[in-house]
Amino acid sequence: MASSISSTKYIFVTGGVTSSLGKGIISASLAKLLQARGYRVTIQKLDPYINIDPGTLNPYEHGECYVTEDGAETDLDLGHYERFLNTPTSQANNVTTGRIYQSVIEKERRGDYLGETVQVIPHITDEIKYRVKLLGEENKYDFVITEIGGTVGDIESLPYVEAIRQLRWEMGSRSLVIHLTLIPYLAAAKELKTKPTQHSVKTMLEYGVQPDILVCRTEKPLNATIRNKIALFCNVDATSVIESIDTSSIYKVPLLMREENLDAVALKKMKMSVRPAPDIRSWKAFIKRLESPRTSVEIGLVGKYVELMDAYKSIMEALIHAGTRNNCRVNLRMIHSQEIDSDNVTEKLAGLKGVIVAPGFGKRGIEGKITTIRYVREKKIPFLGICLGMQCATIEFARNVMNLPEAHSTEMNPDTPDPIIDIMEEQKKVHIKGGTMRLGAYPCTLSPDSRAIKIYGTSEISERHRHRYELNNNYLDRLTKHGIQATGINSESGLVEIVEMQDHPWFMGVQFHPEYKSTVNSPHPLFIDFVRAAKTITR
Repeated sequence: MASSISSTKYIFVTGGVTSSLGKGIISASLAKLLQARGYRVTIQKLDPYINIDPGTLNPYEHGECYVTEDGAETDLDLGHYERFLNTPTSQANNVTTGRIYQSVIEKERRGDYLGETVQVIPHITDEIKYRVKLLGEENKYDFVITEIGGTVGDIESLPYVEAIRQLRWEMGSRSLVIHLTLIPYLAAAKELKTKPTQHSVKTMLEYGVQPDILVCRTEKPLNATIRNKIALFCNVDATSVIESIDTSSIYKVPLLMREENLDAVALKKMKMSVRPAPDIRSWKAFIKRLESPRTSVEIGLVGKYVELMDAYKSIMEALIHAGTRNNCRVNLRMIHSQEIDSDNVTEKLAGLKGVIVAPGFGKRGIEGKITTIRYVREKKIPFLGICLGMQCATIEFARNVMNLPEAHSTEMNPDTPDPIIDIMEEQKKVHIKGGTMRLGAYPCTLSPDSRAIKIYGTSEISERHRHRYELNNNYLDRLTKHGIQATGINSESGLVEIVEMQDHPWFMGVQFHPEYKSTVNSPHPLFIDFVRAAKTITR
């Protein structure tokens, strides 16, 4: 265990040149290396947009909305934080400009500022600083790594950079700034170019912030000449110029950062010991299994956002974790539900050994999901339905097995004569959309002799949710009679959380989102068993 520290250290990660360079992965990788040294580490994301949270954002705008144990709708980077660190995050780990301004305006309305003119400096920057420090002080972390969303130079990020400047001045060696930038390769000239990085750092300097470490995203290795040039023009040591070369998997980045001594350089700059070295043996073992699987299996993911990879990020990563645990590479085929119908479903799903029907909202592509589920039910293909996927499974069963041809969800058809899926009672009077769904972790009791209890190994579980509609319990007896069992129930509300099908090799629908809890160290048991079934069941 690392020696104790008198107070929390703060590391800020900013980005330059372009977005999507991987600030979240660099933050998570550094956090993993510090955690492997025995330190208590957490990561928070500060997002510059004015939305209060990502819950009302279209996936095309911002990718997946990630849900924490305490019911916060957050940025998808928090999923990376949890997957790398194997520790839960909370509402405090994701702060948006909208939430900052909302808090400041509420204080002004209460009279907390005693009639002062409320300004970006000091009131907005003070609120940002408060949110940064609160996470470390309340939870007694050794390190808080704060990722600033967007790109330095954006108007939206200016208050955050100014807050960093102030915190650096206040904290001294207790704080550190890592700037992630791009070193583009010009194929025509066959050269790596440092000028964009120089300009990015110059912009930081104009705002009063000198980066301590530069992490350079590149597709070609950086030689000593380029490192020295970057160091000279950007006021850092050559050892503080860290190469972040493109790699085949995000999970290899911690190992690459270890080779580049990112964690050691950061500790030295914060006047801390670099001993003991990080224990990353288990991470290396995971990478070995990831890169050398014994077999492979093709699984289909049916949804309406398949052209946008980030929309189903947690499901995709959970399949990687589960595949690795099964010594199996999961080859994922993304299939647009809007393009599936009864005429082409056989062609669209040909060769698949397992199918997941994804969560979502709205009626677009819903009939394609229902058609998919009928096919996998009848063809005995392993199936996992998540949230709306589970709801579609009961709709399909009601229509085609229970002989209720107009069965539907009232979300899609408010006038259906057989509302097998209906809005939750407490949601009927809700009109404000943001943050009002059934969110976060809820308990679930599993039925004896169910597939679920065998998978989990316990009768009491807790899973995270994000939904307004639920299975209509008025249809439970008929579902059971025809072959679908409710094997997971919330004991307080009676809400059906899990359904399983009799006379099928592996057919399960879950109202919750198991993908949110899958990590490298603790792959989710449902995904592990689903992948196992997909690779072993023959048809």
